[in-house]
Amino acid sequence: MNKRLERARLAAAAAVVIAAIAGVWGVSPAQASERVGEVHLAMRSAPGSNMIAGSNTATPIGYARFCAERPGDCGNGNGRGGKVALTDANYAQLRHINDTVNGTIQPLTDIEHYGEIERWTYPDDGYGDCEDYVLLKRRLLIEAGWPAETLLITVVRDKQGDGHSVLTVVTDRGDLVLDNQEAAILLWHETGYRFVKRQAQGFPDRWVSLGDVLAPATVGQN
Repeated sequence: MNKRLERARLAAAAAVVIAAIAGVWGVSPAQASERVGEVHLAMRSAPGSNMIAGSNTATPIGYARFCAERPGDCGNGNGRGGKVALTDANYAQLRHINDTVNGTIQPLTDIEHYGEIERWTYPDDGYGDCEDYVLLKRRLLIEAGWPAETLLITVVRDKQGDGHSVLTVVTDRGDLVLDNQEAAILLWHETGYRFVKRQAQGFPDRWVSLGDVLAPATVGQN
């Protein structure tokens, strides 16, 4: 009887917490419960699933132009990198910002938007392509206190083999990927993408090769 009462008490307490989270996130209790489950899934991910960077490689032209236009949003690396210690609280913040940007910005190619093949900028008018989603997520996370050296613009090949950009978040639970093509925040090895290159940790204006390797089906390193 005591065990049953204890389980009932814990279930009631969990329901109160889920209801509170649902109110903060503006979702149903069922959706909040699913998202909390994702938090704990990420928290259980085995350490050691961070990507291994290779040698220096060419900086994307779009990023170089972005930095020329907005120098204050580039540079200023700490010279050493680092990892975010993932917690329930900061993972929830990460998910909130990812959801907000994905739900607010409407996809539009650079050709349609600017009449240019490639232009990296903030989607201040509510429209943008993958790089613009990434830049906005990175800016919002930095403003929220996340270390810039853990937020890396990353170039990949998506499941169709097309060029695509995502934001990699380097954590002690592995590299997480924020993507406008995927609602969930995934560990890099869960995406099915080929990883081409990304900003160098600690030196954001330098880019390093990731080998154009296919993300493995299980936790691993390239």
